[in-house]
Amino acid sequence: MTVHPNDPTLPEARMHVVLPGAAVTAKIASSDSCIRGKSASFVRHIGVDLSGTPLEGTFLAGQSFGVVVPGLDAKGRPHKVRLYSIASPSYGEDGFGRVISTTCKRTIEEIADENDPTRSDGHPLILGVCSNWLCDRGVGDEVLVSGPNGKRFVLPTDPSAHDYIFLATGTGIAPFRGMIHELLVGPPEGSPWRAKWSGPCRSRIHLVMGTPYRTDLLYDEWFRALATAHENFTYHTVISREPLPQPGHGPHAHHYVATRMEHFRPLLASNRTLIYACGLAGMQVGVFQALATAGLGGGYLTVHEEIAQIHPSQWTTEQIKRRVRPTHRCMLEVY
Repeated sequence: MTVHPNDPTLPEARMHVVLPGAAVTAKIASSDSCIRGKSASFVRHIGVDLSGTPLEGTFLAGQSFGVVVPGLDAKGRPHKVRLYSIASPSYGEDGFGRVISTTCKRTIEEIADENDPTRSDGHPLILGVCSNWLCDRGVGDEVLVSGPNGKRFVLPTDPSAHDYIFLATGTGIAPFRGMIHELLVGPPEGSPWRAKWSGPCRSRIHLVMGTPYRTDLLYDEWFRALATAHENFTYHTVISREPLPQPGHGPHAHHYVATRMEHFRPLLASNRTLIYACGLAGMQVGVFQALATAGLGGGYLTVHEEIAQIHPSQWTTEQIKRRVRPTHRCMLEVY
């Protein structure tokens, strides 16, 4: 990977302290709805108490942890581990690294049958095995966990040395809740992390949150309150499926950045700036193309010579997926 000016120095993240095959027992500490009002989605903020396990105090904001559903799958085999992004800061929900959290959306989908008119099994639902099981747990219930996982999608060791653009879609907001808590709120009084915290970060911080509907915005009131309290933090909401005054619907997160590129240009042109993007696989395609088309990809992207002579606006999705890679200043967590 090409080295660029002001590449971030990242902390040494602990990895695989507990493997999925030897998952340890933790307990549900909290489970609260993240949705404001009515929504087609069901999303919960779930706290997990790691007290007394080897995982206590091992996680960094931006990492993920594994959940292993007990029992066997439809083929009679033990369930595979599912990974969930940490939604808490490195010092945990409690300030001591004992309670971590995640943002869990119930997976509920109807099996499509438009290509098979002979089907006679109705319209069965696909229910996410782990997401629904986890959302069904109550406070005090046991859960098998493993981790930590991931080492690049974390804040730099010196947060004040950089500015930030965080791009999220849906539950991709999870790691940014933890990161922004570290940058602007900090550990509570009495936390062993408090002495090492130098106060609210004064760097420029932009969070772009994309959802289908306003009711799908997660942690919305909390982010709005932080934006009011900290002038260096800007919170952008991007709603894609609600109708606009003119015909059509709203933009996705990468469209929002592309159409406001002149607003973001000073920030993106600075070699202090880091980009973090978390959400559905494929969201990086639009972000990469917007950066390159605006002539701002140099610090964030490495372009293969095969497409280097093609204007970025003409790149195909397949070319971007195969021939464009992020640098150390562009962190991706897509699923």
